[in-house]
Amino acid sequence: MPITLEYKDAENKLLLLFLIHMMDLPMRRAQITDFVVEKDIMNHFTLGENLTDMVVRGFLESTREDMQDESTTSYSLTESGLANLDLLKNQIPRPVRNMIIKYIDDNRGKIRKSFERSAHYFPNVENDEYIVKCNILDDRRGNMLMEIQVPVVTREQAKHIQSNWNANYKAIYQKILATLIE
Repeated sequence: MPITLEYKDAENKLLLLFLIHMMDLPMRRAQITDFVVEKDIMNHFTLGENLTDMVVRGFLESTREDMQDESTTSYSLTESGLANLDLLKNQIPRPVRNMIIKYIDDNRGKIRKSFERSAHYFPNVENDEYIVKCNILDDRRGNMLMEIQVPVVTREQAKHIQSNWNANYKAIYQKILATLIE
């Protein structure tokens, strides 16, 4: 029996749900892309269609750090996505599940570290400004150590703050903390 396009899409979506669930933290689109392309599971366009469809259907939730850069979108499972995965995960062949689990074991630390800090900006519709939101998480406990929201006038300023935060977040955190406890 030939594999239909609908079956392959359903299989791809199930694999994506399993990958994100097993990672046990949100995954950025770039990280998901690296996995599916490296393992030759699906191409970039199919991945995009599947992720979009699962967000629309309520299986995944998405958040974007940089409104202009789709690769910074992070995906996490919703309750509906988890319920569907629980129902269907046995349909994923064991070798494929093992491949995903091995990938997660090999990459979880690196992916978790990428969530140690984040900076994103978005337009403030009320007053033609941008809001830059920067934060640091405690990698060991997942607690928020610091979150800063800064209003700026231009998108260029927002991108500059985002870039500086990503490059210097530890030093900035230490300076702010030292100033606050003086």
